Amino acid sequence: MIIVKSERELTFMREAGIIVQSVFALMQTLIRPGVSTQTLDAEAEALIRHADALPSFKGYGGFPATLCTSVNDTLIHGIPSGYRLKDGDIISIDVGVNVKGYHADAARTYLVGNVDNKIKKLVEVTEQSFFEAMKVVRPGVYVGDISHAIQTYVESHGYSLPEEYTGHGVGQNLHEDPQIPNWGRPLTGPMLKKGMTLAIEPMVHLGKKHTKVLRDEWTVKTVDGSMCAHYENTVIVTERGVEIITWKKED
Repeated sequence: MIIVKSERELTFMREAGIIVQSVFALMQTLIRPGVSTQTLDAEAEALIRHADALPSFKGYGGFPATLCTSVNDTLIHGIPSGYRLKDGDIISIDVGVNVKGYHADAARTYLVGNVDNKIKKLVEVTEQSFFEAMKVVRPGVYVGDISHAIQTYVESHGYSLPEEYTGHGVGQNLHEDPQIPNWGRPLTGPMLKKGMTLAIEPMVHLGKKHTKVLRDEWTVKTVDGSMCAHYENTVIVTERGVEIITWKKED
């Protein structure tokens, strides 16, 4: 069931979205060669708790951390550790914030030091594919229209899209209906309505689309070892279009 949110509920989600923005602003200052992913996680958790909010991911399904820190060929759900970032790495930071029982969820892929131009382009295309989707989001369009916009843009640049993982609704639950694949046909799936809240998240591989899950039952990697990127925001479907609550122009 897709839950349309009230203005009261949207207020809490917007508050959570502002804290998510603050986490990303902090990450911008911290991410550099030599910093451990464990340090990034600790700093993010401290910021969230200082803001009188809760980290959405910590304990969710048994996940042990505040952030998912996914480096290079790790697509999603990377667990923070003692690994120290190296020059030329990329790292996806996925974070959720819970304010008064309502979640906002978003992800960014960051460049660490001097990154090869073809990897930079992968990160840029992944981010832009989200904004291509934003051009179609409004009441009366379909989830498939979002999916198709992402797929068309990504595949036009020669990249692939893993099929096992999707965007989703978000609100009182971190994952709600509808699922939002990053591929699909226009005019298919549920129709968008004002007040729906969605986490739209392109996930893109430089190589082939296939993924594998490691023995920790969380970490998802590309099978061929190719680099991958992730970009996500929580959005509200408004009367005339869309409001992105986990993003500001400086991102």
